[in-house]
Amino acid sequence: MKAVILNQNFELEDGFTEKPKPKSNEVLIQIKASGFNPIDYQMLENELERKLISSPILGRELSGIVVEKGNDVTEFNIGDEVFCGSGSMGSNGTYAEYISVPESIVSFKPKNISFEQAAAIPSAGLTALQIFKRLQLQPEKTILITGASGAVGSFLIKILWAHHIQNFIVTVGSEENKHMFLHMGLKDHQVINYRQGNLTENLLKANDDQPFDIGIDMVGNHMAEITAEVLKINGTYADVTALVTKNAHEILFNKGTVIINISNYAYSMIKNYEYYKNSLQEISQLIENDIIKAPQYKIIGDLSLKTVLQAHYLLKNNKTQGHKLIMKNS
Repeated sequence: MKAVILNQNFELEDGFTEKPKPKSNEVLIQIKASGFNPIDYQMLENELERKLISSPILGRELSGIVVEKGNDVTEFNIGDEVFCGSGSMGSNGTYAEYISVPESIVSFKPKNISFEQAAAIPSAGLTALQIFKRLQLQPEKTILITGASGAVGSFLIKILWAHHIQNFIVTVGSEENKHMFLHMGLKDHQVINYRQGNLTENLLKANDDQPFDIGIDMVGNHMAEITAEVLKINGTYADVTALVTKNAHEILFNKGTVIINISNYAYSMIKNYEYYKNSLQEISQLIENDIIKAPQYKIIGDLSLKTVLQAHYLLKNNKTQGHKLIMKNS
């Protein structure tokens, strides 16, 4: 099968490899579309994320059609349209024509959306839903969401709105992204451009000059320190990046902050695969019932090295413009 493969020099290249064979509890999926995530390029650059590489073929989420199944598979049949976040649980990554995955992580694709829209959901949707549930977010809490224009932030805002939670402030890195959120329905004071200076002051002012109950940090590094500074004593900090600085940790400790680490990978460590299926089914119902909309997406190209490199560039340089980047398989 055709694939984009990580070679021995740790460089990506176009290539071919054998089509995987499903184990007894697995389904073989012909990939129709796959989504790109920051971890895809971070695996090539950062030691922490590099440890998560389980195959020379990268890519962690997909939609497609079941074309073969193992003897013990009971829920799916040949021809079923499905989607899933494969993570490191599949035979290979999603930069390929086929992937074999346990049926226990797979969910039926929402009937009212395309393969491309479905491929844009798993990683961002699973992360956003975990944030919402583990923080037990409520309408009366004041919430700061950094890096909100990314796929996770955009999905989280849809979940918040679906639960009538609107008391939040978001940060963005461009006026274009600010206008995107204003068009979605956020008020001007809710969207803060972090590039305009006096960020700490601007955030507190937007929150009626009060510290926040909850900070959801999807940027890390210096933004982790800013988030820590604007949190209230005994507040809650959600780390979605594992990029919290030493200074931020010190501030958070001194404030008695509850730190919640958000990680979809955790459930694969203990082989709790039902977490993935159940969460995707919950998201599917929200979409099929028109409670939330599927993510905005942008097709970068077909299955090729050129497409992968372009997507990695756009992610790394924060040029997604609020769209999930998608690779479409012909």
